[in-house]
Order: sequence, then structure tokens, then C-alpha cells
Amino acid sequence: MKKIAFAGTDGRTLLCAQVVSTATSETYKEGFEAVVVRGTPAMPLFVQIMNWPVRFVPTKSNSIHDYSKAIIQALKEGRIDYVLPMPEALLFEGLIDAFDAAGFGDRIIGLDQQGAFIERDKIKCKMLCEEAGIPVAPSWEEVDTKNYKDVLRTSLAFIDQFGGAVLKFPYSAGGKGARIILNSWEIREVYDTLFKDYKPVYRQMFGKKAKWPLLIESLMSGVEISFTILVDRVGNFQILPTAMDYPERFEGPASKSNPITGGIGAISPHPMETPDLIEMAGEVIAKPLIKEMKRRGILRPCVLYPGCFVSLDETKRPKSIRICEINIRPGEPESQPMARRLRNFGALIKATLEGKLYEVEPEVRSDQLSICFALVTGPGGPDGQKGYPWSCTKGEPLEIDFNYLKRKGIQIIPSAMTYSASENRFKSDGTRVAYLNANVTVRKNEARGEVAERLRKKLITAFTSGKVRVIPRENSEGNRLDIRQDIGLHYLKAAEIFSPGGDAGN
Repeated sequence: MKKIAFAGTDGRTLLCAQVVSTATSETYKEGFEAVVVRGTPAMPLFVQIMNWPVRFVPTKSNSIHDYSKAIIQALKEGRIDYVLPMPEALLFEGLIDAFDAAGFGDRIIGLDQQGAFIERDKIKCKMLCEEAGIPVAPSWEEVDTKNYKDVLRTSLAFIDQFGGAVLKFPYSAGGKGARIILNSWEIREVYDTLFKDYKPVYRQMFGKKAKWPLLIESLMSGVEISFTILVDRVGNFQILPTAMDYPERFEGPASKSNPITGGIGAISPHPMETPDLIEMAGEVIAKPLIKEMKRRGILRPCVLYPGCFVSLDETKRPKSIRICEINIRPGEPESQPMARRLRNFGALIKATLEGKLYEVEPEVRSDQLSICFALVTGPGGPDGQKGYPWSCTKGEPLEIDFNYLKRKGIQIIPSAMTYSASENRFKSDGTRVAYLNANVTVRKNEARGEVAERLRKKLITAFTSGKVRVIPRENSEGNRLDIRQDIGLHYLKAAEIFSPGGDAGN
């Protein structure tokens, strides 16, 4: 059995390992063993409690040196056959380059430092897309962040022409670097907030005198959909199931009080996914992008994760698609419900590294919906912390009703969680503490919107019943955790929008 390792310290790392080691394919009979490289202190005990067939390879630290040293040693000893790194920082810092230098480049999925600009530098990515003929925002400009006059001029022009502007810190920002402006009153406040947030990073990158690049895009309309694309070394590709991400902290549009975060939850498939849309993504995005990567000499086995805006007609058929940005690793938490719908994730990873993706198509549980809720640290604490994604209380004990979750078919995945051996208990480490995942089968004559609503309410009930609690210092009966409750609600909204009902005036 081939041994596939997932490297990282977040929930998607463990969940993908669990899926690869337990899912059974109806077509590809080969089994796989799964390994987590590093993980978090809570994960090994979780695996023991849940009796999951997942092993761990520790690293001395979170540094690129210690990651590469531990993984390469495990490859030499036969404890690992293939590797999929999850955090983009590992790719930015040269993990793939270290593997190439050690002669193991054919065992790891990801772009090297030369190609990692696709995610690391949003401005250069825009240029790549335009050279490849891939549609992006109708208009965009690069300005100097320190030059407010140019920011104001560009923002006003985009508000006038396109109804809004998006200011983007163009480098890695953990999904938090985009700030939307919908009217002129917001320009200064949004600009000041972004400038304050990234001023230290700009200074570190460029010093005080050089230009501080800022990307300003015209606001794009339509439906946001991201596509996870596996690409092998010769350019074969497969598009995996979609998922709808909920990046804003709270329900409603992004704003100063409702920031874009690393992701609060997801549901798969996206309510607007259709075979026509997947085909369009392949023709308009994947093929020209891979062709341009080949031309530039940066193509290797990788994950491409383009975030897009899609325009639809009244029958839900896609009319156009535009790229917002491209990531070069699986999304978090979108990859969790996506992976739970795949029967042959291991076979796909193997084919990606063997250059044989033309032989292996995604085997998707097409009759199932899969949902993921992030349990995040809410407000409160000794210093009046605002909660995720701002300041978070850490070190508080975690209480989990494993029997209830198992009985209800809900999977819990640890993330920002640690384990205290002296106290024999899990503890919160802040931010996104854990994830709740569940699947449901949509039976014949059932409406997907109604099924999604039942699934959504099941997870909300588990939370509101206190089945997973972070116990606040100030209230032993309370719960420091919080969730966003509208995750999955868009299935009902999509059903209402595209309902073939009669004239509302009759």
C-alpha cells in the first residue's frame, strides 16, 4: 500500500489523511495508508480516540528546514511514498526546491519558488492570466500604497464604472488581504485600515522609500466559486468537486466590522455547480493556465485553486467566468467537505505524481452533500478579547461529547487545539479551534435545499446544545466558541432564485 503524507498543522491536513486512509473506491481497488507530517499536539490523541488509521511524522519545529529534513528522512526509510503540503508558506519558502535538490522532487505535489508567485504575488498573477488569455477583473491597477491620491482616483473611477472597488494587499495574507469599497464614503476608512494592518509588512519587505505595491480591482459581480484542480507533470488535469466558502466572519457582506477571514465554513458541492460550469472552468481557466505555465517552464505536479466570479443565465447555465486570484494549495476549510465526497482521493494523488491523471477521474459521491462548520473563538477573556479573527483567548479547557457526535454522524476535526498531558484534557489554542463535518445522502424526490437545511440545523443543534465547548474562565457553564449559522443556507436561496414558479403578480 502506498503511503501518502499530508504536511501541515490545520484541520484539512488531518481530514484529508483520514479520508485517504478510510474511503473505499468502487473503481480503484488499491488501498492507501495516510500520514500527517507535524499536525498539532491534539491530533495524535484524536486519532487514537477515533481509531483512525493515520500515523504521524513529527518535526522539530515549523521551519522549512525541519519540515524538509523530517519528510526526506521518512521517504528514505520508506515510511512515506508521496507528499502533499497544505500551507502555502511551505511552498513560498522552498520546500519543493529542497526536495528537488535531494532527488525526491517526483514524490511531492506543489510548485517550486519560481512558480509560487502565482499565489505569492497577486499582481504578477494578474499579468500571467492576461498573457494566457484568462479573463480577470474588467479593470485593475497597481498603485503605490503610500500614495493616497492615486488610491482615491482609482477607487472613485471603479465605483463610477463598476459599482465598487477592491483594495488588495498583493502578497500572502491568509485570505484576509482584500478590502471591498462599495461607495465613496468608505474609501478613506477602508484605505486607512488596510494601510495600518500591512504597514509593518510593507516596511519589512520594501523599506520606507521604495514603492509599496497595492492592487486595486474593479468590483466583479456574479457568484463566487472556486475550483480545486489537480495537475500532473505533463499537464493532464482533473477538477475536483466544488465547495461554497463562507469567508466573512459573520452573515452579510464584508465590511470593517465583518472582515474577510481564513474561512468560517463550507458546503460541497457549491449550489451553483453544474456539469456545464465544470466544463467551462476546464476550457477557460485550466487549459490556458497550464499551457502558460508550460511555456514559462514552471509546470510540475501541483494543486491550483482559482477563485472565480461566474455569471449565469436564468436556467443556471454559466455565461462567463473571471479569475479573482489563484492559490496553489487546497483551500481551508473548503477542502474538507470536498474531500469527504471523494472515494478515490488517494488514487488521484498517486496519478498526479505519476503523470497519469488522464487515467483517473474523480469518483464523487454525487448523491451526497457535505458541510463543514468552523468552531471559532468568540469574544471575551481577561483582556476583553474581541474573538476570531481579531484577538483571541487561549489556553481554556475544551469539552467534547464524542458519543453524541458519533451517534449523530458528525465528525470533529481538531485545528487550533492543544493537549495538556498534566491535566489530561484538550485546550483551545485560539482562532479556528475545531471543525464539525457531516454528510447526507439526497434521496430520489428530495429537494437539495431542504436536505441541506436539515444538515445545517443538525450541526447548529450540536453546537447550541454544548456538545463541543471551550469553557470560559469567567463562566464554567458557558461556551467561548462561536459559529456562523448561515452555512449551507444558500441551497434554499438557490432553489428560490431558480424556481420555475409562475408570475408573482398572479
